[in-house]
Amino acid sequence: MDENNVEMKRGLKNRHLQMIALGGSIGTGLFYGSAPALQAAGPSLSLAYIVGGIIIFCVMRMLGEMVVDEPIAGSFSYFANKYCGEFWGFLSGWNYWFCYILVSMSELAAVGIYVNFWLPDFPQWIAALICIGIITVVNLVNVRSYGEVEFGMTIIKITAIIAMMIFGGIIIATQLGPFPENFSNLWAHGGYMPHGLWGFSISLVIVMFSFGGIELVGITAGEAENPSVTIPKAINNVIWRILLFYIGAWFVLMVIYPWDEVGLSGSPFVEIFSKMGIPAAANLLNVVVLTAAVSVYNSAMYSTSRMLYSLAKQNNAPKVFSHLTRSGVPALPTLLSSLITLLAVVLTYLFPKEVFMYLMSVVIIAIVISWFTIVLVHLNFRRKKNKQGEKTAFKTYFYPYDNYLCIVFFIFVIIMMTQIPDMRLAVIILPIWIILLTIGYVIKKRSGL
Repeated sequence: MDENNVEMKRGLKNRHLQMIALGGSIGTGLFYGSAPALQAAGPSLSLAYIVGGIIIFCVMRMLGEMVVDEPIAGSFSYFANKYCGEFWGFLSGWNYWFCYILVSMSELAAVGIYVNFWLPDFPQWIAALICIGIITVVNLVNVRSYGEVEFGMTIIKITAIIAMMIFGGIIIATQLGPFPENFSNLWAHGGYMPHGLWGFSISLVIVMFSFGGIELVGITAGEAENPSVTIPKAINNVIWRILLFYIGAWFVLMVIYPWDEVGLSGSPFVEIFSKMGIPAAANLLNVVVLTAAVSVYNSAMYSTSRMLYSLAKQNNAPKVFSHLTRSGVPALPTLLSSLITLLAVVLTYLFPKEVFMYLMSVVIIAIVISWFTIVLVHLNFRRKKNKQGEKTAFKTYFYPYDNYLCIVFFIFVIIMMTQIPDMRLAVIILPIWIILLTIGYVIKKRSGL
């Protein structure tokens, strides 16, 4: 029971969880952020999504095993606190909160870019400000309103991706020459892997950003109806759907248009159909990518508020953040997270062209820390369960080998980030950020909290 005698409401149904898990990861990473990955990997980008998808599925199963065992709100830091100690709970919770504050900012930066497709002179910072106002109100009503809005926007994204793949398939079959010559774009511009294994490895870094947000389904555990049933369904179904949408969408785009002629100034999806002389499709896709950015911002606001609430319940944040409204919403954490994302408005005003890539680089570091923590916490979780002879209902497939595989992969991603000029700063910031969190924990302990 919460201190003000109000509990969180279990208002998220299975259909909400399915769309939340999808919506959190089908956003800017796919529609905009994947353009640099395409430049690095060429047609082998689809293979990069397969590799990244396998790793993320392993992480999701680890998180799912713990969440089904104990469906707690803000489960991410709760498990770190319980199975790895107070410091890990503090570090993982605040890192996750900070990560999705940055995700919110990157999505807001993308909103302005998409609006400029129709209104080139419309200030990006005003578009971001409007988005903040609408989504903050949605998240303050109740968890059901958040779930319904996310459900609707994700349906729009999924429908559009499927329609685009069908439309692209029709173009391939009717306008690009006889089958199978129309597939030559997959190898005619430098080969399937034009920049070799090096370019492919570079693309994996950006691909991982695309999957950021998929772990949100674990945060919803405290507000999900029948979490022991709905969360496993969401985790098992979401990974193949995402791989289908990512790989299917990019495969169609790379067949119908040369990959090396796609720029970095906007969404590759919109740009390709514009250059092909299909403005109606380009306009429709711009609606979709704008919806995607707003959708991920909506999910980021939800996750940051719940994480801050969870930290307060663990005494890792001021107690005032543990209070709920009568409708079961942590209003103060929501308002604080919204207020801080206003910084994105300032950044898009000062650096409208550079802000997205800079934010994305720091986000990748924070996301990797979060996933790394899930893997480590899960190792301790299973060791404790095995020692006590307890069985879990939603086991990972290859424990502990998949844990070790993920750890090696995440270290590899961080190393490759040092080879990308725009992301080197984020790697330098990593130890500084961990030191700052450690200092924060020491201050918290010495203050007697």
